[in-house]
Amino acid sequence: MLLSSLILSLATFANALPSPAPVGDDAPADPLISNVTVFQPPANYTIPRTLYARTLQLQDGTLLATWENYGPNNNTFPYFPIYQSTDGGATWSERSRVEDTQNGWGLRIDFWFRSRYQPFLYQLPEAIGDYPAGTVLLSGSSIPDDLSQTQIEIYASHDCGHTWKFVSHVAKGGRAIPNNGETPVWEPFLMLYNHELVVYYSDQRDPKYGQKLVHQTTCDLKTYGPVIDDVAYGTYDWRPGMTTVSHLPNGQYILTYEFYGAMEADFAVYYRLSPDPLKFNDAVGHVITATDGTQPTGSPYNVWTPVGGDNGTIFVSAGSNSTLFANRDLAAPGSDWTEIDTPEGTSYTRSLLVEQQKNIILICGGGVLNGSDNKVTASEIDVSAI
Repeated sequence: MLLSSLILSLATFANALPSPAPVGDDAPADPLISNVTVFQPPANYTIPRTLYARTLQLQDGTLLATWENYGPNNNTFPYFPIYQSTDGGATWSERSRVEDTQNGWGLRIDFWFRSRYQPFLYQLPEAIGDYPAGTVLLSGSSIPDDLSQTQIEIYASHDCGHTWKFVSHVAKGGRAIPNNGETPVWEPFLMLYNHELVVYYSDQRDPKYGQKLVHQTTCDLKTYGPVIDDVAYGTYDWRPGMTTVSHLPNGQYILTYEFYGAMEADFAVYYRLSPDPLKFNDAVGHVITATDGTQPTGSPYNVWTPVGGDNGTIFVSAGSNSTLFANRDLAAPGSDWTEIDTPEGTSYTRSLLVEQQKNIILICGGGVLNGSDNKVTASEIDVSAI
């Protein structure tokens, strides 16, 4: 009787203890964010104030964001801001600034104003040269006041974006004017493949093309291989632009781009599939058309998540729509693209990020071209609820 009473008392005590806090995949998810302000520019910012937002999630769950930052006085001291959120995107604060330490030009963000241009954030999943796994990279363009040059560069942070150091010059181009006949380089996108970093970008230097999409690779972040075509059309006036690439579970890679010259619409969103992300120029381009007939245009961005079916889901954002375009058939030609509502407004080249939970997509935008009230905002959608 005494023993049974003791056992009963211990059981009652154990049941009264608080349960241990869940960790990892069992941890409760933060509430979805909807049109949260990441950065509200002061009133003295130069129109368009902000553009071209990009995000990254660190291994500890911290979210980082950067964008084209049109500061006051035509950006006398231009930089890329790095903002952080440690509460799932609900609130944001400045973590650091990435400034041009090599040319004295700043990294430009537009054709008319002094600033840093077209940033992209990437965290190395494995070591490259002297840069260990976990190193955060930022690529962008450095341009002088007279617009006479464009220089795609890479900076690195060994402390998760608190401090930055110059790494290398990737590609050098001519005047920063987006007209055929000029020779700038634009819009870097970074991805690791086969133990090398691939730097994709838009290239106007080849006199046979108004603009084409290309890449270069590096195994040490210091020296780069030859320029290789990714999308190069035979008609001079045609201009593919704004590469983003995702790896699919069937071994294919998808590259999305805007296509000035498309028969469907100016800057129609196209994609190519290839088993080798270094050989997209051998692949055929396909236009994205939603099941309701909508054809997105301009400044696309794509991601793939394993959530949403046996093949997961490809999501594509475009500058023409606040919606996303979803495909659950690995973008097979002729497969359905479905338009999905989002709480995030339309922006020029919104970015997409698959968060660590895999079912959550972060959408971040910096506003529209020439927008007088632009700010940086972010929203999330739950793929499992679609």
